[in-house]
Amino acid sequence: MAAETHDPSETSRNAVLDAALPHVAFDGWSAATLRRAAADSGVPEALARALFPRGGVDLALAFHRRGDAELARRLAAEDLSALRFRDRIARGVRLRIEIVGDKELVRRGATLFALPMHAADGARALWNTADTIWTALGDTQRDFSWWTKRATLSGVHAATVLYWLGDDSPGNAATWEFLDRRIEDVMRFEKVKAGFRDNPLSRAMGEGPMKGFRSMRMPKWPDVPPDMPGRFGR
Repeated sequence: MAAETHDPSETSRNAVLDAALPHVAFDGWSAATLRRAAADSGVPEALARALFPRGGVDLALAFHRRGDAELARRLAAEDLSALRFRDRIARGVRLRIEIVGDKELVRRGATLFALPMHAADGARALWNTADTIWTALGDTQRDFSWWTKRATLSGVHAATVLYWLGDDSPGNAATWEFLDRRIEDVMRFEKVKAGFRDNPLSRAMGEGPMKGFRSMRMPKWPDVPPDMPGRFGR
């Protein structure tokens, strides 16, 4: 369901996106889907093309952003305080998948973003989902770990989605078990990383190579262009 808005352009954008969804299974995230969505929604095709200038890929990205916005809303409404932190992360990934529901919409999107010309768009979309989860869970670190957390969670989310697409187990139980194993792998890696960081010898050995990375900070939007999300600290 599209979010309520009083912005005419957003109203038209949501109307086109809603009308596009039934066509994706047949035509994918494509220019043909955009044309049919414009006709079904009553939005002039010229306006629809202006709202989604790259056609199908912009439709797919709008659908993904809508899901991330819904994820942020639902996580904000849930009380996760009784869960272990690893279970909060798993909850975020699972909820994001459940919000989509329709595997064909995701399968068509995965096919689109596997194309070299759209791979960067797909990577940014995954990154935004990971950032949405970490932000909702109250991540306050602003150093290099801001990057590593999101990169790691992006990988976990992507792997889980691919597994889910082929999962026919009741209630997608096999997918949630797969997700738990991936989260366990991440937590194990974090323990090893912490041990390395706390060891005086390994810390000294890594001082040179890691010095530049440690100076990196989270991006300060909107000062940084979208395709270069970061800065070096002073």
